[in-house]
Amino acid sequence: MELRHLRYFVAVAEELSFTRAAARLHIGQPPLSHQIQQLESEVGAQLLDRSKRWVRLTEAGKLFLDDARRVLALSEQAVQTARRAERGEAGELRVGFTYSTPLTPLFASVVNRYRQQYPGVTLTLHELPTVPQIAAIAERKLDLGLVRPPEISIPDSVSLTALRHDPLALVLPTGHPLASQSRVGISDLRGQPLVMYPRTTGTGIYPQIFRLCRAAGFQPSIAMEAGEASTIIGLVAAGCGISILPASFEIIRMAGVCYRPLSDAAATTALMLAQRKEENSPLVAAFVAIAMAIARESAVEER
Repeated sequence: MELRHLRYFVAVAEELSFTRAAARLHIGQPPLSHQIQQLESEVGAQLLDRSKRWVRLTEAGKLFLDDARRVLALSEQAVQTARRAERGEAGELRVGFTYSTPLTPLFASVVNRYRQQYPGVTLTLHELPTVPQIAAIAERKLDLGLVRPPEISIPDSVSLTALRHDPLALVLPTGHPLASQSRVGISDLRGQPLVMYPRTTGTGIYPQIFRLCRAAGFQPSIAMEAGEASTIIGLVAAGCGISILPASFEIIRMAGVCYRPLSDAAATTALMLAQRKEENSPLVAAFVAIAMAIARESAVEER
């Protein structure tokens, strides 16, 4: 049984005339009659009573008509779904993001615009540090990632594109001596206890802080580690040390904490889009296009 058999049967059942059904289907009447006979043989039941003057549905035909219409509707739905997926308008897109990414206006703009333009796509967001995100993209567990510079070698199958650059900021207790300075250099942090993400979280900022400190001629002193930025800021407020975080975290206002810009030119980080190099998914292409467009718009506004 093929879909054409169902279409032929529905046409005859709706027209109750082989002549009119054949004209509607743009085929000859003898081939149509033959196809209906084949269908009845396949089904094992008579679906139509016919004479030279009339055509009527049997009880089996009436029930079969309902199901035939449903099958044809589902087949058309399948076609439309496939076409929408080909245009990037249907399916599931899995996107990773780092802890600091939602604090950037770009993140909200990209996600909102994508949802508005592609409401039929299921956008699944996963909060992960940079390194696990890149591994998940290489392993096809994620489609895209919003990451920070990993400062490690990445798989050949993954590419990174910078969306925007952000300064790093020093997070200080309000009573700290360095809080009186409008800008602070990395060299001023020599001997200062740092509150940082654990190395094992895979955040890009961990090795960057070590690189910046070594470039300034000293090894950073780690006082405490915490896996969440809000916890790090809370520990700073409690006097457990100071920290370095992307400046986007300044939006988190906590009593007893202040933020100061770092004067070192290298004390910046980037928000990057990670994807597979050979990816040809329309879903991915649509998200990338929106992210790049909003990044360009944001850069123009900030000039």
